[in-house]
Amino acid sequence: MNRSVKILVADDHPLLLKALRDFIEDLGYAQIIEADNGLDAYHLILREAPLLALLDIRMPQLSGLEVVSRCRTQKSKTRMVLITLHQEKSLFKQAQQLGVYGYLFKQSALAEIETCLKAVIAGERYFSPELEQYFQSPSHELTAMLTPSEKKILRLIAQNYTSPQIAEQLFISTKTVEKHRSNIIKKLGISGKTNSLLLWAQHHADALR
Repeated sequence: MNRSVKILVADDHPLLLKALRDFIEDLGYAQIIEADNGLDAYHLILREAPLLALLDIRMPQLSGLEVVSRCRTQKSKTRMVLITLHQEKSLFKQAQQLGVYGYLFKQSALAEIETCLKAVIAGERYFSPELEQYFQSPSHELTAMLTPSEKKILRLIAQNYTSPQIAEQLFISTKTVEKHRSNIIKKLGISGKTNSLLLWAQHHADALR
């Protein structure tokens, strides 16, 4: 049954493209089409009508999201799965709005691809459990309120840097660091007890990446 399923794989990184193709072939899927940029992927989807397309989000000429959007405009029935290195909630929301069938982190794509393919071929949607856990974590909602400078300082706090050390690292004054710390505490609703910010930062380190 797998041999009759046509799958398109698009990625501008040759090694990853080959790894995906080889892995999918090892699973018994024989009809695999390749593209190394978004524009070629778009034209191949319209011409070849694969059941499923695995698209890197960041590609030359057209992004994975742009490919999905254009294919939707053309009423393509290909089921789209996006693969990304980027942990940006805005990209995930755009993908959901476009009705993609799957969304995977590149870091875990090979580990999840078999489950994803089976689900999508069966007409079900598959979103990486790691991704869903990442975006549903309350700490990510909280850190979204922080400025880039505040996040940078919070990452250093999580590594046990003192205010003077952070000031030296970022080429700012200790007074500025203390002001940022105060703003972070207010935004996150953390108590003013000694080491409360350090403990929060270390406990929610994943949200600060």
